[in-house]
Amino acid sequence: MLKKTKLRYNEYYDMQRVYDSLYSASKNGNNFYKLLEIIGSEENIRLAYRNLKSNKGSNTKGTDGKTIDDIKELTDETVINTVREMLADYKPKSVRRVYIPKPGSDKKRPLGIPCIWDRLVQQCILQVLEPICEPKFHNHSYGFRPNRDTHHAISRTVSMINMYKHYYCVDVDMKGFFDNVDHGKLLKQIWTLGIRDKRLISIISKILKSEIKGEGIPTKGTPQGGIISPLLSLIVLNELDWWISNQWETFKPNRMSNVAAFRTYAKKYTNLKDGFLIRYADDFKIFTSSYPNAVKLFHATKDWLKERLGLDISPEKSKVISLKEDYSDFLGFRLKVIPRGKTKQGQTKFVVESHVREKSIKKIKDNLAELTHAIQYPKNAAHSEYEEIAKYNAFVLGVHDYYSMATKVSKDFRGLAFSVQKSQKTRFRQRLKTAAEVEKNRIPCHIANVIKERYGKSKQLRYVGGIALAPIGYVKHRHPIQRKRGVNSYTAEGRAMIHKQLEAVDMEILHYLMRNPVWNATIEYNDNRLSLYSAQMGKCAVTGAKLMIGDIFCHHKVPRCNGGTDAYQNLILLCGNAHRLIHATDTDTIARLTDSLNLTPKQKTKADKLRSLVHVESC
Repeated sequence: MLKKTKLRYNEYYDMQRVYDSLYSASKNGNNFYKLLEIIGSEENIRLAYRNLKSNKGSNTKGTDGKTIDDIKELTDETVINTVREMLADYKPKSVRRVYIPKPGSDKKRPLGIPCIWDRLVQQCILQVLEPICEPKFHNHSYGFRPNRDTHHAISRTVSMINMYKHYYCVDVDMKGFFDNVDHGKLLKQIWTLGIRDKRLISIISKILKSEIKGEGIPTKGTPQGGIISPLLSLIVLNELDWWISNQWETFKPNRMSNVAAFRTYAKKYTNLKDGFLIRYADDFKIFTSSYPNAVKLFHATKDWLKERLGLDISPEKSKVISLKEDYSDFLGFRLKVIPRGKTKQGQTKFVVESHVREKSIKKIKDNLAELTHAIQYPKNAAHSEYEEIAKYNAFVLGVHDYYSMATKVSKDFRGLAFSVQKSQKTRFRQRLKTAAEVEKNRIPCHIANVIKERYGKSKQLRYVGGIALAPIGYVKHRHPIQRKRGVNSYTAEGRAMIHKQLEAVDMEILHYLMRNPVWNATIEYNDNRLSLYSAQMGKCAVTGAKLMIGDIFCHHKVPRCNGGTDAYQNLILLCGNAHRLIHATDTDTIARLTDSLNLTPKQKTKADKLRSLVHVESC
């Protein structure tokens, strides 16, 4: 989920100040004893529903065969009471085991899919635990955390090499990390972070021990696929992060206050090993300036993982690499240093050279082949050629946005582009037109604005059925984005760097709507009512007048009795008189309401359209 969207949801349900308070208290070293009350609050449960339904996985069935659609039709009261009853005596249902392809490998990764109600409970817990854990996590762990993504991890990696001249890399691959987490150790780590609510820890313990259908009750590991699993994995590895960091990066000497001076002294006169950690989920690297230090850090880390966390490393994938001699793989990239010019002192200068991994290239190629086939043969009438091309273009844009961080991305994609274009020429034949042919013959074509802006000048641009295809080979390197200091989802100053507060919307009215749901309406209806208030800037959709408490009506465009649903697209917010006009059938009433509202021709047209949807004649 987009970080801006997540913050917006927190504002809708007035939970941001609560999370801010938890973050601040955790940063100050406070302990937390009554978290279950916050987890089971109406606002937190409603927010959890909103976040869960925004997750694509919410439509995946658990062992009970239910999805988010089975919750949508329930009332707020029913959903809130159900979650609270579950929290009071939590007994998770069995987890459905599925296997998905492992990226870059023929092996498959096991996933555990909890039932939808268990996922809702986990979402409630996650929302409260995240602000408590965030200030305790290391600054350079990037996976599964707000405001820290792969671009930031790669940027930090490049800085370590280019700026700090750390040309030796310790690659450590933990063997089956998610399947080998010690439950007892994890619960102790949660306690150490200041989470002292025993009832909550008991619930987390039950989540960890949820029965896997067909396999039994697990004795170790965190269930991949669960909502809370990523956070639990961060808690497990947080101890590793700080242990490595305290070897050098965050080591605080007793006497010397100048960090730079101390590090110069330490390299000459102490046994401290200079090393900087960069971790993304269970994939991490340690960068250092010398080979002996790298070897020491490798063996020390290997022993620590075994003794403290009971985790083994993969001997095939774990090694010490000199980046001057070999590549190191990280997050789909291959990194190495190459000589580039001289320093002022006459020494050879080294810089990062990065490529897209061959396995990543192959995966991209396979995906493009599937998308090309879908364009040639649309799945059904509901998926037109235009829609399939839009999916193709979205994929290309996403690939370019991610892999453009590689310095040699243009070269790496050149061969891929040749193969893709050859395949498309064979599949589409006469329907495929080049950019030159379109321009020369003045063939009328459609090109989306985003495609025109990014690829409009490219000779690699192709058209199928008059619709532009984004060229996979037209991509330039751009420097990875550095994480801005101060960005934080749990402070007012940090959020200001992410998004602007809802200023055009009366938050008092929004929170009133949230705390006063329409009785007996579905939770989906009441949830969408908040989104509409924000989207319409707190104004009536017909008159444009400001909506006031007591005069806000959420209208079904197509009535439920005629097959209409509580989906966002079928709802609209109106003031009382506009709402009465839409449903009015008496001629005098229609005339009176029309006059009192003083509708413009445009507003009258909109009212007539809404009236037609409820099978009422135009006014």
